[in-house]
Amino acid sequence: MTVEPWRTEGEILGLCNCDWGCPCNFDAAPTYGSCEGLYVFLVRTGRYGDVVLDGLKYAHVGFSPGAVHEGNMTSMLVVDDRATDEQCGALETLWKSGEAGLPFDIWNSVTSTWLDTLRAPIEIELAGIKSRVLIGDGLLCRLEMSRVENPVTGKEEVTYLDKPTGFMSTWTELGMSTVCRFESPGLSFDVSGKYAEHAEYSYSGPG
Repeated sequence: MTVEPWRTEGEILGLCNCDWGCPCNFDAAPTYGSCEGLYVFLVRTGRYGDVVLDGLKYAHVGFSPGAVHEGNMTSMLVVDDRATDEQCGALETLWKSGEAGLPFDIWNSVTSTWLDTLRAPIEIELAGIKSRVLIGDGLLCRLEMSRVENPVTGKEEVTYLDKPTGFMSTWTELGMSTVCRFESPGLSFDVSGKYAEHAEYSYSGPG
């Protein structure tokens, strides 16, 4: 498969079933052995070949029975229903070709089962670590994020991860989900009250 030159820049929200901080950030096993969660992407500016991706919203949802790097993940793309067929096709090429470059090839390499891509309305209220998302008017997914509250003072804790070798982002604000539920054929979970993150990202390739 020939992959066109591409680039995407924007903001990413990540949520999973790990405890706050997520040991995966530090090359340790997930808190409860398995991993389930999602990334929600807003493409501020982007292009795949001649296909403009500006403003595109989508999510990558997954479940891994063990640590993600061990493989055997079940994955799904959920694309905003306002995206064109060309934009949706560009995303599927990036995630599933195995020849697009980072970070997409890493996720494809650990995925053994790709479920059919879903198209649904995605509404994102961006506010950093306090962002909110509704997918399918909240029927498919509802998530709300916040900073972690200090159990002694009751004040919000501001926490950042500076990781130059990070493949999804290199500077991330860490927090928690107050609500994170996802329900679809093949993938369903409720990881409310667990780990959440927000970051800016910039990816590109090949050429």
